[in-house]
Amino acid sequence: MLHSLSPGPRGSGSLIGARDARGPQEHEKKLGWVLALVMAALALASPALAQRPQPAPAATLIDLNNASRDDLMTLDGIGEVRADAIIRARPFRAKTELVERRLVPESLYEKISDKVMARPPPGTPPTPPTKPVPQQPKRS
Repeated sequence: MLHSLSPGPRGSGSLIGARDARGPQEHEKKLGWVLALVMAALALASPALAQRPQPAPAATLIDLNNASRDDLMTLDGIGEVRADAIIRARPFRAKTELVERRLVPESLYEKISDKVMARPPPGTPPTPPTKPVPQQPKRS
C-alpha cells in the first residue's frame, strides 16, 4: 500500500511535519515501524560487520629481518626468488621498504602488510625521525 505525503511546513515531502487524514497517532505508528525496521536491519548487519578480517596479532607477525626463507614463503605471493631477495636486502627499518626498494609490487604489499613487521636488529640504535634539510635559494 503506497501513501503519498502532503507537503510539510517547508513545502517538502518529508515525514517531519507531514499531515495525514488519519491523524498524528497513525503517523507515530508508521515512524515506530520504520524505527523497528532500521533496528532489525542493524541487528542483522552487526555480525556481518564484525567478521571483517583483523590484522594478525604481533605474536604471529613475520619479522622481515629475522624470518627464515620458509617463513617468508608462507606469505601469499612470496616464492623462492622473492624470499631470497628479501633476505639479501636485510636489514629493514620499516616494512614499507619492501615497496621502496622494489622487492615487491605495491599490490602484493597491500596483501601482506598486515602479516609482516620489521623489528630492528639487536644493538641497532633507534632511527630518529628525519627532518627535511632546509635548502638555500640558488644564486645565478
